[in-house]
Amino acid sequence: REKSRPQMAYEFSVHTTAGKPEATYIRLINKMAQRNGLLQAKIADWSKRKLKVLPQEVLEDINIFSLNLERNRFKDVSGISKLINLKELTLSRNEFVEFPSEIQFLVNLEKLYLNQNKIQSIPEEIFPKLQKLELLKLSTNRLSKLPTDLRCCKNLLHLGLSHNYLKELTEAVVGLPSLRELYVDNNRLSELPAELFNNKSLVTFRAASNRLREPPDEVCIGGLKQIRSYFKQLKLSQPDFVRRVKTMFLGSSMAGKSTLCRSLKDRQPVMVDVKDRTVGIEISEVQIEGFRFLFWDFAGQEEYYLTHHVFITPQALVILVIDLASYNIDDPQSFKEKVSFWINNVMMRVPDSVILPVGTHIDKCRDDREVQEKKCDIGDKIKDMLAKRELMLDQRRKNIDDKIEPKLFSDQSNKLDQVASYSLKCLDLVPIDCTNYKDIEQLQEKILDFVQDIETFPNVVKKLPHIYQAVESAIEDLIKDNQFPKHGIVSLTQLLTDIKQKVGKLDEDDLKGILRYLHYIGIIVWYEEIPALSETVFVKPSFLITLFKIIVRLDLKEQLECIPRELLLTENSLVKDRNMWAEDFHSKATLHSTAMRLLVKMTLQKGNISEDEDFVEEIAGTRHEKSKLLSLLEHFEICLPATPTKALNPQAREFVPHQQWRKSGTEAPTKACLFPSLLKHNSTVSRMWGEDKLTDVRVRIYFLPEIPHGFFHRLIIKACSLYAPYWVGQEQCLVMCNAKPLLFKQNCEEDQFIEIRYRRPEDNKFQQMWDMIQAIIQKIKTLMEQWPGLCQHICSPCTVPNCSADYEWTDLSGSDDIYDMYGDLRSVKVRVDLPGISKDVHCCIVQDVARGS
Repeated sequence: REKSRPQMAYEFSVHTTAGKPEATYIRLINKMAQRNGLLQAKIADWSKRKLKVLPQEVLEDINIFSLNLERNRFKDVSGISKLINLKELTLSRNEFVEFPSEIQFLVNLEKLYLNQNKIQSIPEEIFPKLQKLELLKLSTNRLSKLPTDLRCCKNLLHLGLSHNYLKELTEAVVGLPSLRELYVDNNRLSELPAELFNNKSLVTFRAASNRLREPPDEVCIGGLKQIRSYFKQLKLSQPDFVRRVKTMFLGSSMAGKSTLCRSLKDRQPVMVDVKDRTVGIEISEVQIEGFRFLFWDFAGQEEYYLTHHVFITPQALVILVIDLASYNIDDPQSFKEKVSFWINNVMMRVPDSVILPVGTHIDKCRDDREVQEKKCDIGDKIKDMLAKRELMLDQRRKNIDDKIEPKLFSDQSNKLDQVASYSLKCLDLVPIDCTNYKDIEQLQEKILDFVQDIETFPNVVKKLPHIYQAVESAIEDLIKDNQFPKHGIVSLTQLLTDIKQKVGKLDEDDLKGILRYLHYIGIIVWYEEIPALSETVFVKPSFLITLFKIIVRLDLKEQLECIPRELLLTENSLVKDRNMWAEDFHSKATLHSTAMRLLVKMTLQKGNISEDEDFVEEIAGTRHEKSKLLSLLEHFEICLPATPTKALNPQAREFVPHQQWRKSGTEAPTKACLFPSLLKHNSTVSRMWGEDKLTDVRVRIYFLPEIPHGFFHRLIIKACSLYAPYWVGQEQCLVMCNAKPLLFKQNCEEDQFIEIRYRRPEDNKFQQMWDMIQAIIQKIKTLMEQWPGLCQHICSPCTVPNCSADYEWTDLSGSDDIYDMYGDLRSVKVRVDLPGISKDVHCCIVQDVARGS
């Protein structure tokens, strides 16, 4: 029946048994097909074979149109020019240092994958011969420039150049008329050519993590449309060169952050009383000699850490405030709590930052000698800490390189290279007496020197269209003229209208792009990605912080106990309800929705902004509608929506089908929010899970350098959104799916890891187990994207008693199929010398390990 269609290309999926190579079956089927005149073009898969040279049978088969040589050991592909009909060539994850020049003779080539190699340069005179090339992937190499004749590929649609060392995009890229997708993130670009965006074919563009000045990173985040608007606006007027520095004050509680921050702002010593210490975050602004500093003072108490990830952003000056008077040279815990904890968190979250350690309270030290000793000790330990981190990264890379098949771990290796490429700058510690005017003045001068140093802050000066400054000034004028409510929350529609009246006619999409830029730099707050807040703009970010402070605070239990009785009555509540809310929050880290609404109302009353009932309902919510505050807390994974459970009611009426059922008079469960980071024990989880068993399937995800603070609690919130029921503890979480339990918990000892446990299936049906484990791992990977300086690797511990060996997982390559891991393992040499065990059993052993057992 098929002889009438001899031109059809066939792709075969072959399942093999142990000991019989897959290639044998492919050759057999291809020969049969050729003999019957059915096959003239073929797909050949020679991936994961440890090949260093092309097999002769590949070179002799000119009918191959798609050749996969991924995950081998090629440094060259001599002879490949014989495959004149080749249209698709995959050479990813090999060992190329030089671009294989023989590829130029594959004139029919349409798709070329050379990503994840170590290619340093591409010679000229290759691409002019590849006129049919449509897709070129060169990401994760070591390219510092591109050949100019790349522009000869007039049909190129997709170009991947991410994770290289490119410093500029030349006319080689600008001159590609058909280009639709361009990826240049994680390079060393400082400017993008305006001509590139005149290409109307370009629909997808990514340039994150480049430290761009023109256009700034905060513009590029807005996407292709905003970049085009940026260059369009640049042509309409002279540009402005803006010098703005976001400055974040971090450090332990009572280190003197607020005193230092306010002293720098007022340019004179300012004393801050203990009762006035920072709650949550405080924002202020100061202009110093042409530089505009946005000061963000972060509270140092542990309870406030869970909001830090919302506001800590890249390209900022981090002032790490250290109390030198209480710092103890001989106590390792002192350095950990006051210094290394903060540097590690900055290094994981914003690894390209600049940290300026400032030692405070030197007036309380014995003498200058003590100050200098502590300064030297902190400096030496910071250098040692950063050196150890480098050593750990190098050792981890070496461990991968020493494996029998390192290419199976290439994703992990590339991540290590990426993390190692970040350059956290930690400046010398500056001792200071905050009560001394001269010390404040000298620190201010040093900060100015640092931000003007182009090596330290390469993109502190940003080129912006004049309209950007005009819109920002318009918002400032509207605030000064009291055109906005006191709280500074306005509708997007109203804000757009008011700005247009100030700056004149302006395209609405262009104006939204400018607002988006102002949001990313912290001038306004507009969470357009949150449906409940997409039409709301905070023109005073400080009020947003005020909202966070209502819930995220040390004394929340005391605040609950202070809700006045007359306010309780507005929610039909009594004092006994208030006492229950306070106890539930204290013992179960659970905050009832009614209590949250009353706390918001109480705060708004204190701020004299409770007259507008509609606004109060909008922020606080109602019994039937979620509040904007709760939407924020959920979006940033600070709390988990929950319904407190109650004991089963033995007096409940029996349910009879087709008959009306009435409640027994008991009250419905109250809606509430759970704050996992505030839980104090694991007793409920331990009781529901029971004892760990030796037969449990275990997976461990190790983190380098450590598990970031708040990471595990955000993982709990993500996991509990997938599965129900669930039980949450301080460092453990148990979820259920189809009556099958899965436990995950964190270990914060020296080797920090998250362990996943699953009861071994009695029927040896592993698929549901694998699906649940893979879902948790995927949530971990998603979270890790927010900590670019963080590395991880996955292991399955041996189940033999007293054995400390691990099975280390290979890259999953985006697959969620357990048997794909087994497919990778077939190419690994397993040396077993046990009499009486056959080769087939060896394969079963490896397969069982791959299944995590």
